Amino acid sequence: MELREFTARLDERLDHAAYAGIDASANGLQVGGSGEVTTVAFAVDGVAATFEAAVDLDADVLCVHHGIVWGGLDRITGREYERISTLVDNDVALYASHLPLDGHPELGNAVGLADYLDCVPVEPFGDYGGETIGQLVRADEPYSVPDLQDRLGALDTGGRAVQVLDFGPETIEEIAIVTGSGADWIREAVDIGADALVTGEGKGKAYHEAREAGLNVLLAGHYATETFGVRALRDVVSEWGIETAFIDHPTGL
Repeated sequence: MELREFTARLDERLDHAAYAGIDASANGLQVGGSGEVTTVAFAVDGVAATFEAAVDLDADVLCVHHGIVWGGLDRITGREYERISTLVDNDVALYASHLPLDGHPELGNAVGLADYLDCVPVEPFGDYGGETIGQLVRADEPYSVPDLQDRLGALDTGGRAVQVLDFGPETIEEIAIVTGSGADWIREAVDIGADALVTGEGKGKAYHEAREAGLNVLLAGHYATETFGVRALRDVVSEWGIETAFIDHPTGL
């Protein structure tokens, strides 16, 4: 499959056009131009470690959630040059999908985490510029706070403990999910009637907002909550008859 067709298929499947005006990430092809795609690697982060791993796998494309272009590049020098030269010198294209891969109703990080937690989606959640990047979900069997913490703790957290702000009900049935950095959606989670907000990382104000609102907030790690989208995308690409691989590089954050 030609790279142009490969990227066009992904752009359409992920509905990148809907997020074009609101996402700081330059979603889509970020490095590369043409060529045949026979092997594709997938990773959460587009960084030196995953670039080098993609080269070792002889990948034609590396698909990531966090790319390298966020609102434009002023200069390609220093570390930026070193990163990009690894890709260019080894003819590896870089493709990124940020917010579209958070909120996608079938392939997104939020629905993937919901499935892991044995929850069913109720409705989209997490308004961001008119689009949604998360899900409100309902557990098949209600969780206690410690049980939900343990379940999240089994993710690829790099040994990091799941932090809990246990200010909500003891029994958790409806969970608002925004993967990555989702502490800004505490008030929306309360307004929608969630028993807990599950996200990756928090902010200082999250403690008081959760305490005053009476909401459980569980912080399972930015990386750990965002492996689901790229894994789901890998399954899609595999169905196209392309060889695939997943590069796991947990950060513990």
